[in-house]
Amino acid sequence: MTKEERRNIRTGLAFISPWIIGFFAFCVYPLVSSVYFSLCDYSVLSSAVFIGMHNYTDLAADEVFWTALGNTFFFCAAAIPLGLVVALALAILLNFDIRGRGIYRTIFFLPSLVPMVCLAVLWQWLLNGEVGLVNNLLNPLLGFMNNLFGTQWVAPNWLAEARWAKWGLIFTVIWGVGNAVVIFLAGLQDVPRHLYESAEIDGAGFWHKTLHITLPILSPVIYFNLVMGLIGSFQVFAVPYVLTGGGDGPQRSLLFLATYLYQNAFDFWNMGYACAIGVVLFVIILACTLLLRAFAEKHIYYAGK
Repeated sequence: MTKEERRNIRTGLAFISPWIIGFFAFCVYPLVSSVYFSLCDYSVLSSAVFIGMHNYTDLAADEVFWTALGNTFFFCAAAIPLGLVVALALAILLNFDIRGRGIYRTIFFLPSLVPMVCLAVLWQWLLNGEVGLVNNLLNPLLGFMNNLFGTQWVAPNWLAEARWAKWGLIFTVIWGVGNAVVIFLAGLQDVPRHLYESAEIDGAGFWHKTLHITLPILSPVIYFNLVMGLIGSFQVFAVPYVLTGGGDGPQRSLLFLATYLYQNAFDFWNMGYACAIGVVLFVIILACTLLLRAFAEKHIYYAGK
């Protein structure tokens, strides 16, 4: 390299040095230290003692860990598809040229700006089995259906019944899909109009245009929202923690991996065990992301290719 090229490299490194320092201090070091402490008996208040894979063998025999893992996978399997479908449907509807479109977009985006703790407190009241708005709206509908079909359906006590608690939490996720809606709306602006016009000339209707034009061109955006939703769902913590008042919910139905990690780290002061849970969670998210990437290489349409 010439003297000027070396000087340019030094200048560039100097400009990005704050990011490099932050990356190693807040990403690399915590990751490496978590892996190390997961192999130790460590309570923060005392020195770490290396014990090898003992924490991981304890995890394999820990029924509470498997309950939290099962709850996490169930939540991801239900919340991610529902959230994507609702966000995509709203984005398509809000993309129509109607009067007041900007106001409607703002209304659907606002819930995503609510802090997680405030959102949890709000839904704690909405899902209340006795005075909650959800059941007040649901009871007349169930009463009509009971009279019509002779059934005896009753509105559930969402946060007090194990079989309904996770579905109550899923409602909070669907309510806050505003970020995904905005991203889908941005993707819809890139769909070439001439494709719709050509399809209309051939007699294609709304559903044919959606299935054969909109969805294929939006596939990279769907993939992005899917990955971000996957990462966020596996790390769900604040909302169920506040909904249950720092507990696990009925029959541990709202105990997730992130909550169990927090309990071991800051309630039981078993930091080594908590680090092991964190490493397992990291590996699961990484594996799922790599699987999605492998799937995306064959099924995602990129206009530049």
